[in-house]
Amino acid sequence: MAPYPWRNLLITGAASGLGRALAEACAAPGMTLHLGDVEPDGLAETAALCTGRGAHVMTAVVDVCDARAMAAWVTGAQPLDLVIANAGVLGEIGAPFECPDQARRIIETNVMGTINTALPAIAVMAAQAPGSDGVRGRIAVISSILAFVAAPMAPAYSASKSALQAWAEAMDGNERARGIRIHAVAPGYIRTGLSAANTMPMPLIMRPARAARLTLEGIAAGRTRISFPRRVHFGIRLVGALPPDLRNALIRRVQRWHLRRQRCTAG
Repeated sequence: MAPYPWRNLLITGAASGLGRALAEACAAPGMTLHLGDVEPDGLAETAALCTGRGAHVMTAVVDVCDARAMAAWVTGAQPLDLVIANAGVLGEIGAPFECPDQARRIIETNVMGTINTALPAIAVMAAQAPGSDGVRGRIAVISSILAFVAAPMAPAYSASKSALQAWAEAMDGNERARGIRIHAVAPGYIRTGLSAANTMPMPLIMRPARAARLTLEGIAAGRTRISFPRRVHFGIRLVGALPPDLRNALIRRVQRWHLRRQRCTAG
């Protein structure tokens, strides 16, 4: 029996981390999963895991930055009950200066890659008949807890996630009227390959499976903003509300303390 009410899903960034955990959490007999990523080997591993759980799996090696390829893939995957725009990049965290090429890649992948996923999905869902709850389809945009604070150690990343959070919440206000829900998901720290290079403390860091469960439960509950863990969310919101000079000084001080602590532990 499928663990959630959706039967036809599409997930980007499914080769590892949260994307893989989301796919595994939804995999069950009767489920059709369309999984995409730029990493073919990891994608094949995720597909095998989900097939082993009884799901019908179709994969696509596709770059979310390619708008035409994404439109063709998403349109060809219909019908769609739930689309999770999870693909994203982080870059080097805590570098003294952010490389312009890195900043462009982060913004293009995280923001435009998500839009390249969501807009074709909205078009597909708008043509679908509504379910018994009046919903034609759902789109979950994976943002980050850093959407709520301008983090000097990751300027392009926090800016990209802030843009996604605002865009998704605003789009839900538009699309809800025609039966399409947009969910803005802002998880805290997740133990993945992306977080391994983080030079900041990561309180209450979660395993991908727990983050996937909380994400899917929030979508099923119909929440527009899904942010967890609550303590990290409120802590970040408090730091984000500080005056910029004070906030930046505080974050840099915490970063230096954490790096010293790491060196002492390693020594």
